[in-house]
Amino acid sequence: MADEADMAQLLKTLKQVKRLIPPLSPSFHKGQAGRTLVIGGSENYTGAPYYACMSSMLLGADMGHILCDNEAGSVIKSYSPDLIVFPILRQSNDQSSEQSDVDAMMDKVTPLFDRMSSVSLGPGLGRDALMQKTAAAIVQTLKERKMPLVIDADGLWLIKNEPNLVQGYLECVLTPNVVEFGRLAEAAGLKEAMKKESKEKQCLLLSKTLGVTIVQKGPKDYISNGKETLVVDMPGGLKRCGGQGDVLSGTMGTFLSWQAAYRAGLWEEDTEDHMDAERCMLLAAFGACATTRFCSRHAFDTKGRGMMATDLVASVGDAYKALFDSPEEQVQRILGDRDAKI
Repeated sequence: MADEADMAQLLKTLKQVKRLIPPLSPSFHKGQAGRTLVIGGSENYTGAPYYACMSSMLLGADMGHILCDNEAGSVIKSYSPDLIVFPILRQSNDQSSEQSDVDAMMDKVTPLFDRMSSVSLGPGLGRDALMQKTAAAIVQTLKERKMPLVIDADGLWLIKNEPNLVQGYLECVLTPNVVEFGRLAEAAGLKEAMKKESKEKQCLLLSKTLGVTIVQKGPKDYISNGKETLVVDMPGGLKRCGGQGDVLSGTMGTFLSWQAAYRAGLWEEDTEDHMDAERCMLLAAFGACATTRFCSRHAFDTKGRGMMATDLVASVGDAYKALFDSPEEQVQRILGDRDAKI
């Protein structure tokens, strides 16, 4: 059973996360509950952006879009008619004059951002030089627009090489695993300082240094904005299949869209205790981590060793219902027993 104090804190935080979620209102129009964009997908990696984009919509975003390599577009489109796919990006070749290619792609890409509420960068992006250069230009543009952004996977490879791209980007979340976290810490000049610190302090230190929200994934997820750190200790599944980070990227994109809508006053709250931007970013990350962990546990309970990323994606709706659309007593019962099947 979970410690009573920890459970009380978890329920309190989930209740705050719930305040970020737009109500289902007949007065809203298409897109106001989220127009998410996943940037990634290349010739060898077509599943990752699909997992991320579908997860964003199954959580509750109105529309999901994918910006991918032109070699991957037809394949990704075939996965689902719900996806809106823009196969604009491309990889290097012998004829590439890279900067002119980046400029040409950005001329097509930049207008898309006017229609989006958040961006998830990295799932299936790959490390091709031209793709990475284009991703760098995209991050610069999004930072100037203060667009909510989550960066994962090969997007983190880019940030490891060019950490200044996100310096002071308050609307940005990085979601490194243990290896990626180490690379980012080294790039930020924190390798030695990290050795004597706890996981919680490490996360806070990296966040403070880069000026972004950090989600350090692991047995526990640590989330910090450089001032405050939250810990997500909900149990997940025991099968470490690929694609779980993509589900997190997608759900994070939706929560980032929702927190932006909350801050913009899209709907009226019953309370005057309005949460500030820093708190909203932390809560959005917490909500995505909690959702993904629940998906992992739910899918593992059903599939066991046969669990795959598609099973996590299929569990997103159940996760939302259990965590954010159920009475508190039921949430406590579900989360209170780590060994119970859900």
